[in-house]
Amino acid sequence: MAVGARSGHDGPEEGREQLAESPEEVTEDTTERTAPAAHDAHGTGSPHGPGSPPGDGQDGDGAGPEDGGSTAARPQRSFWKELPLLIGIALLLALLIKTFLVQAFSIPSDSMQDTLQRGDRVLVDKLTPWFGSEPERGEVVVFHDPGGWLEGTPTPSPNIVQNFLSFIGLMPSSEEKDLIKRVIAVGGDTVECKEGGKVQVNGHPLNEEGYIYPGNTPCDDKPFGPIKVEEGRIWVMGDHRQNSLDSRYHQELPGRGTVSTDEVVGRAFVVAWPVNRWSFLPVPDTFDQSGLSAAASMAVPGALGVAGALPVVLWRRRRLTGGGTAG
Repeated sequence: MAVGARSGHDGPEEGREQLAESPEEVTEDTTERTAPAAHDAHGTGSPHGPGSPPGDGQDGDGAGPEDGGSTAARPQRSFWKELPLLIGIALLLALLIKTFLVQAFSIPSDSMQDTLQRGDRVLVDKLTPWFGSEPERGEVVVFHDPGGWLEGTPTPSPNIVQNFLSFIGLMPSSEEKDLIKRVIAVGGDTVECKEGGKVQVNGHPLNEEGYIYPGNTPCDDKPFGPIKVEEGRIWVMGDHRQNSLDSRYHQELPGRGTVSTDEVVGRAFVVAWPVNRWSFLPVPDTFDQSGLSAAASMAVPGALGVAGALPVVLWRRRRLTGGGTAG
């Protein structure tokens, strides 16, 4: 009866008989009216054709049940089928981040107290060194063992899962022999510390009360210097001075205790774990004092020399000019 009602005939039986018994009477006009509906059934035309409202054998979606129904939507892929792909993408991103951007490291000792505690997890910036940036005074940096610094230090034996998580950067490395210290002097600097005194960089004493361990002295346990730091190297010290085997204790090695910047993994910029220890690791204000740079300290005497010589040069020039005019 639905067919008869949509065909526009008075009786459902007559309409059905006419379509069944008289196919030759189907006119060209009838074919043109039914063409858009047939076209839509294949999913390539507009839902109702240009300018035609819904109806006349079509439902709101563009085709009725007699025309084969609407085109079925492509079934979505199962979540369990997509899960391996999502895991693979996540692991690849984690590996790229660990290699080029940020890596987590665990603090295994007390040499950086109170700035860092044993068991803290720090995030290390590995991006800026790719652009030629070198460590600066006051930064806390992670670096590979230059050779001999960790000799005799036992290393844990991680399991397969720990090795994998360390490889992709989701867990601090436990096998690599890395150290973490504060940069005190850079290439071109002269650094020294006498017993009972302060650490001096290019003749300027450092006020280190803001970061060295309470009760520690700057270097009374191991005075040193003066030492000229070569270009491309850094002098590092722990904040817990009386519990840190830093540059002071390796002066017999090549580089006289300094570390090549090629060995630097990156700068530790934040304590990420545990949550109650979350904090940034800024450069202390003591390293912002004027005249600390070796270039600046060398420039001051030069500027004073130029300022003192200028009046003499002008006086001599005036005298020679005046003598020539008189002659």
